[in-house]
Amino acid sequence: MSRDADRIGYTTVAMRDCSPRAFADALDVAGWIVTEPLLSPARVDLVCDELSSLAVGGTRRGGVRNLLDVAGIRELARYPAVRTVAEAVLGSGCGAVRGLLFDKTPAANWRVAWHQDLTIAVRERRDVPGYGPWSTKTGVPHVQAPAAVLERMLAVRVHLDDCGPDNGPLRVLPGSHRSGRLTTDEIAAWTARADAVECTVARAGILAFRPLLVHASSPARSPAHRRVIHLEFAAAALGDGLQWHTWV
Repeated sequence: MSRDADRIGYTTVAMRDCSPRAFADALDVAGWIVTEPLLSPARVDLVCDELSSLAVGGTRRGGVRNLLDVAGIRELARYPAVRTVAEAVLGSGCGAVRGLLFDKTPAANWRVAWHQDLTIAVRERRDVPGYGPWSTKTGVPHVQAPAAVLERMLAVRVHLDDCGPDNGPLRVLPGSHRSGRLTTDEIAAWTARADAVECTVARAGILAFRPLLVHASSPARSPAHRRVIHLEFAAAALGDGLQWHTWV
């Protein structure tokens, strides 16, 4: 681990003061990291304007799938600040493979239990050892992937609104991503022994985390817009005939 990774700890990272190696090392130790605001106010406003008229990928209460079908969100996935975060961890050849919107409001204020993100979106179903079970979400094949694939992925959450303690922030169990895919009982054991950390993020800031990190969220105590663009990046193509549904 590089010398200044310890300095980063669980605090908000100023990317300009942090080398890519230190950023990657700190994230790999804890499994997550929060940045200072990286997008300009104008860029955030553009994304919010596009979302306000969004009708893509099948809406559900509090969220939208298949956001990478939207030109403005594909542009966001290529935005230098977003790419800097992804490339620091996955390398310059990485690509965005899935995009989602989460928004907690008074009408959509949900709880998410402790879990790992195991499911990926692919172009078509192929029965390959280590992958499964399969499902279809808004017309797109999804499958739970082996740990070896998930360990080479990174979730990059771009916050379009301030997310403080009262807004239902993501809660994480630091270090849990290093235990591989966990059973329900193993997740319960982690929650019993580990101290959860709330990931508060300022508007235009980024929360990045490993998919295998055990995480959850509570309903917002003061529900208002808590819009988050959740982008998943992968380091490389899939093998065995499987293809990512999207690669940006």
